[in-house]
Amino acid sequence: MSKIEFLKDRFGIFIILVCAVGIIFIAQLFNLQIVNGESYREQSEKRLVREVVTYAPRGEIYDRYGKVLATSEMGYIVEIYKTKVTTQELNQVLLKLANILEKNGDSYYNSVPIDFENGVFSGSENTINNWKKNNNIAEDKTVEEVIDSLKKKYEITQEDIHDVAKIIALRYEIASNGYSSYRPLTLAKNISLSSMMEIKERGAELSGVNIDTQPIRKYTAGNVAAHIIGYIGKISADEYKNKKDEGYSLNDTIGKSGIEYSFEDYLRGVNGSKRLEMDSYGRVVEEEEIQESVMGNSVVLTIDLDLQAVTEQVLEENIKKIQTGGFALQFDDARTGAAVVMNVKTGEILAMASYPSYNPEDFVTGSNEVTNYFNNEDKPMFNRAIQGTYSPGSTFKMVTGIAALESGVIKVDEYVNDIGIFPLGHKPACWIWNSRRQVHGNVNAETALKVSCNFYYYEVASRMGIDKIAEYANKFGLGQKTGVELAGEVSGILASREYVKKLNENGANKTWTIGDTLSSSIGQSYNTFTPLQMCYYIATLANKGNKNQVTLVKEVIDANGNLLDKEEVENDIHEKLGITKQDLEKIEISESTLTAIFEGMRSVTGDSGGTAYNTFSSFPIEVAGKTGTATASTGSDNAWFVGFAPYHDPEIAVVAIIEHGGHGYYTAPAVKDIMEEYFGYNNNNIEEDLSMKSTKIELIP
Repeated sequence: MSKIEFLKDRFGIFIILVCAVGIIFIAQLFNLQIVNGESYREQSEKRLVREVVTYAPRGEIYDRYGKVLATSEMGYIVEIYKTKVTTQELNQVLLKLANILEKNGDSYYNSVPIDFENGVFSGSENTINNWKKNNNIAEDKTVEEVIDSLKKKYEITQEDIHDVAKIIALRYEIASNGYSSYRPLTLAKNISLSSMMEIKERGAELSGVNIDTQPIRKYTAGNVAAHIIGYIGKISADEYKNKKDEGYSLNDTIGKSGIEYSFEDYLRGVNGSKRLEMDSYGRVVEEEEIQESVMGNSVVLTIDLDLQAVTEQVLEENIKKIQTGGFALQFDDARTGAAVVMNVKTGEILAMASYPSYNPEDFVTGSNEVTNYFNNEDKPMFNRAIQGTYSPGSTFKMVTGIAALESGVIKVDEYVNDIGIFPLGHKPACWIWNSRRQVHGNVNAETALKVSCNFYYYEVASRMGIDKIAEYANKFGLGQKTGVELAGEVSGILASREYVKKLNENGANKTWTIGDTLSSSIGQSYNTFTPLQMCYYIATLANKGNKNQVTLVKEVIDANGNLLDKEEVENDIHEKLGITKQDLEKIEISESTLTAIFEGMRSVTGDSGGTAYNTFSSFPIEVAGKTGTATASTGSDNAWFVGFAPYHDPEIAVVAIIEHGGHGYYTAPAVKDIMEEYFGYNNNNIEEDLSMKSTKIELIP
């Protein structure tokens, strides 16, 4: 065979091979596009496989009778994955998403403190400055300058300010928290069915946007017990930094206040996981559960929901009555207050109210009310029961009286003659002299409480000095944290030489004087205590000096219904909150002293001439009480009432304070109404048998 013929044969073979390969390619293309085209297209759209977290429901929070205060319900969330889109396309996706949500009345995360509608910053000055600092924005930048800067940063070309606001809010959320093709970012929670359906229908327009279901916190009691229960919110960058090693993600919610915060480690469940298959648009087309989530532990509180609701209601009504002059004199700066109800025999808090309040649900839904809460000058987020400190005024006189009688500087049946103006110190006068130019005449330990005679307490205080008064106040827990399971409790101040010494160590130049002792004896001077401390003091007094640990929590129950070890839980919470356990050593008080003090308090409510007699004269249960009118740093005097009932076998201690309420006896009606609810009395069944109404606490397991 010649060389030319050989080459021709090889070329022919090559042509045959090329044709064969071409036929194979054509056949395969036919198979891919025509025969199995639909199937392969479907598979190609499912090519992205991701493993994601399935969030566990938080444990529930109950009142002492098992009524649900906080629970979790499955709800729709909106999340976004990073996809290959341009900045302009992303902005358009976010604008469409925001429009869908707003059209259906749903909210999305928005932590930019700007009111775009009015062209002003929103929030407190401190909040705005911190936000600027965290985002490297100069403090002197105006709203217009900040908006222009953000528009440039996020390459926003839209001109309508409403559109700009929506895009900035969601772009800022993405920039602050980040997202990726495998880790989504949650943009909205608990959206409506209408929004969910529209987002799914328009999925091709919303690249990377996905709908998922997740447990959503639900607060069933509205505003009731808000300061106790607290609320949850999106985890902050700082919280994430501290919690990421515990399995938290930037999409998590976390307890921010109240029991939700204190018991976060117990209420939070164990997350599970699932495998997702996603199409090229970032839409989930199939999912498979890998590991099931486990619900968090549930917390049973000591509060009685019905009593709590009434306590909040009557506190608000009492404040508004004082505001409008319903008690003869009008004090229109009376706008806030607190009340606490405690079981004398156990230290359990049955109700604890702070007014004004807020709705924890607003933090779940992202309501605009949240901004109003933080901007409201009356501070509805502030828990006055544990964070507000006030001079106790005359409600402190039981401490001074006990200290005097127990130290022996005066006897139970010894009288002091009130002549109006006390001759020592700054020569303070009794209140009746200041208001009417009258005197109380001869009073002893019992009658001094009944008529709240300042002169008597000036006299006994001048005899024994401040140290003995401070000693007994300290024994009753005044000027100390109670150890309640809530963050933010303050200790207040107990007037004493030690306190002045601390002031001087910090640069003050104070000297303790006889005038300080006299003022302290009637609950003024440096004395400032929280309403919860005051209730603990009254409960301990009613319990004849026997102390109990103050508590809001009865038990913690795991997902299988098992009780967790109470001491272990208590130790964990105390460690988290930095709580030192209370000294529960009994206060030794002689029977004669207790009788004199108790009788004095009973006469306040039960005898003609008592400062709260008109309020309690027709009440079917004997109540021991004390009014207190205390000077405030500004505005009208603060109004206190403290008491316990029944007199002969105390079950509950109740304390109420109304800031700038004017007169202590103006607060007494609120306490009476609270006691009526506890003992089961109202206008329709006032004659019902007392013996049946005094068993409420004893029947509680």
